[in-house]
Amino acid sequence: MIAIRCSPSGGAPAKRVRGVKAADSVPGNPLRPSATSPVGEELEHGKVSPLETSTAEREPKNARERRDIVSGEVRDEAGLIRFVAGPEAAVVPDLARKLPGRGLWVAADRASVETAAKKGLFSRAAKAKLAAAPDLADQVESLLRRRLLSALGLARRGGDLTSGFEKVSAAIGAGRAAWLIEASDGAADGRRKLRAVVRRQSRPPGVIGVFSSTELGLALGLENVIHTAFLAGRAADRWTEDVRRLSGFCPLLPESWREEP
Repeated sequence: MIAIRCSPSGGAPAKRVRGVKAADSVPGNPLRPSATSPVGEELEHGKVSPLETSTAEREPKNARERRDIVSGEVRDEAGLIRFVAGPEAAVVPDLARKLPGRGLWVAADRASVETAAKKGLFSRAAKAKLAAAPDLADQVESLLRRRLLSALGLARRGGDLTSGFEKVSAAIGAGRAAWLIEASDGAADGRRKLRAVVRRQSRPPGVIGVFSSTELGLALGLENVIHTAFLAGRAADRWTEDVRRLSGFCPLLPESWREEP
């Protein structure tokens, strides 16, 4: 069961490589999640349903690897968070990997970010005095949530989302859904029925329930958003990467859902 402080999510098996700097790019294999990763286990165990058999599991092109400054291991950058030195030498998360400056990479999980902040590992890697906020992991979680909601708004405008119980059920049944997005405060009855549809699929979509109906409504420009499906495709592939990263900082499903049939 995913806990608030969960281990790094998804990603290729880490490799230890000597002499590689934190900001260096290392040629390597693309991300290949296993069936035992947080995105490859069954929903009934409180985790995201299997994605390795869905279109959301397409291997990224031109995958690059970076060195995690906490473990010293080299990982696919899709499973890492990039940080840079911001104004007044403050450590700043760079989720889009576009900010100027040398990148300092940390595994995308709460424990790793907290360790880097507490033990001064950002300063050690940068060879300069940097200040990491005590709530840096919380900042990353908040930014990931905002990034995911923003992407949902773009996906709706691009025709990659469908909402409403009947439409979502049809999309899942037709094998067109990469994700079932359920409002965290939605009624249990409709959610149970859609999860039953998910379980009947040979290639089930992922399931996420971290956003409230209000948050989803604001992101999509709609009212009373409870059930949404992210249709399979490139936009869903990109969204999946950030969902994996978020799963290292908070559970993707409310605890109470795990007791539902």
